[in-house]
Amino acid sequence: MASNVNPTVRRRRLGQELRRLRELKGMTAEEVAERLLVSQSKISRLENGRRSISPRDVRDLCGVYEVEDQRMVEGLMEMAKASRQQGWWHAFGDIPYSVYIGLETDAESLRVYEPQIVTGLLQTPTYAEAIVRGGSPESSDAEIEKRVQVRLRRQERINADKDPLRLWVVLDEASLRRVVGDNNVMREQLEHLNEMAQLPHITVQILPFDVGAHSGLAGQYAILEFADAADSSVVYIEGVTSDLYLEKAPDVQKYSLMYEHLRAQALNPERSRQIIADIAKVYARGGGVD
Repeated sequence: MASNVNPTVRRRRLGQELRRLRELKGMTAEEVAERLLVSQSKISRLENGRRSISPRDVRDLCGVYEVEDQRMVEGLMEMAKASRQQGWWHAFGDIPYSVYIGLETDAESLRVYEPQIVTGLLQTPTYAEAIVRGGSPESSDAEIEKRVQVRLRRQERINADKDPLRLWVVLDEASLRRVVGDNNVMREQLEHLNEMAQLPHITVQILPFDVGAHSGLAGQYAILEFADAADSSVVYIEGVTSDLYLEKAPDVQKYSLMYEHLRAQALNPERSRQIIADIAKVYARGGGVD
């Protein structure tokens, strides 16, 4: 395994291999949990890469699955050791969506639908601060600063000189018209959005109000895809107290189809950039947006 693969992806790949071994043995997660005297949720979290896994966990699971190839066992244990290393985001302390950051850091492409605000990867520092402060009014200035810095660090993926993250974003018109911060913050944000939208690896489309009902009414979601065939696509849905990660093929396919409908209903990229520019000019004049 390449040394530059981040720990989240390592855990995910290791979990997939452990699930494969369990299924080859014809055992359920519940049966494995009973053998090891642990909870079924622990087995599930180990397999889906949501929990740190130790070499001892791997050894015990391989024992239950009667893996006879010692080189395979040792290789999986080495993967477990590597998966316990820390990614760059750990330097910022406890980040509630650290699993997502790990996946985003390694993703090849990302499709996002955002109904309320400009998506995080395309936010300016002042807009990001206003979003964080407004969404977490109880947080301290230090906590807000930390969250903004994490958001800006994530943006290195789309600003990379080599193999930048391919980003496709569908924004509801509401995200342009909701005044976050003040008119100057919004003007700067929309001008930055338009600038980023002209990069060859970034596409932005606006879903206008007059579309009416559409497939994104359930809310925000993102679809992450990876270059390595061993890594299945993931649908990420952000929650208030917990996040949802969908990896089963039927679920990913359903959300991908929903996204295709959104892209078809949204304005084309050129028309979208014009709408963004027009609204930015209104903010520049200091007026509200009708």
